[in-house]
Order: sequence, then C-alpha cells, then structure tokens
Amino acid sequence: MKSIRSKVTRVLPFATRFNVCDNSGAKEARLFTVYGIKTTRRRNPSARVGDLVMCNVTKGKPEMKGTVVLGVVVRQKKEYKRPNGESIKFEDNSIVVTKDNKGNPKGTVFKGPIAKEAAERWPPVAKLARIVV
Repeated sequence: MKSIRSKVTRVLPFATRFNVCDNSGAKEARLFTVYGIKTTRRRNPSARVGDLVMCNVTKGKPEMKGTVVLGVVVRQKKEYKRPNGESIKFEDNSIVVTKDNKGNPKGTVFKGPIAKEAAERWPPVAKLARIVV
C-alpha cells in the first residue's frame, strides 16, 4: 500500500453508506472502521479515496447480506484537490469489495470510474478498472 500524494479530505465518517461498484454480490455497505487511522480519543474515524475500510453489507444477495467485508474507497462526493491544481468530485460514494487486506478484489467487473488515487495505491484494483479518472 502506497501513500497518497494529493491532499484528499477525510469526509466519509462512521456509518456512511456506500454503493458497491463491483459484481461481488453486495449492493450497499455501511462503514464501521477504517484501517490505519489514528485519531484522538473518542473521535470516530473518517475515510477518504484510497482507504481500506471495513463495512457491513446492508443490501445485496442473501448470502452476502449482513456479512462483514473489506473494501477500498474508489469514489467520494466531496471534491478534493490534486497536486496539479485541479479539483475532482464524483456522483456517489463507492467502494470495491476486496478478498484480503492486500487489495485483491472479490468481483471481476467494476461499474463506473475509479479515482486515480485509489488506482495508484491499490494496483490489483487498478488492473480491473476500465476508467481511471
């Protein structure tokens, strides 16, 4: 896992609902923790594009519903700046479900664009992405 070069704001707090943009069987997931975040006492962790998160599946196939999955955040609604000065934002908050904490995706097809920051940080996700913005 590499670090992110751009200044992406952490705007996806605890209990955020994500759309799942792959064909793993989950449709919607709810955030409950973020890997690698160190905050002050009693502060809930927030996520951003490129973070590894742990979510609970709230909608999807019956065998996936209610399970705990790992995922990588690939899109966020709140705009952020890149080092070259351009701002970027997406239509929704979205994750890709992964098999392990190395970033290997569970699904085989991704719907919609993937942020460049997530693609740089997680090469296995970048391999399956059709559009990287």
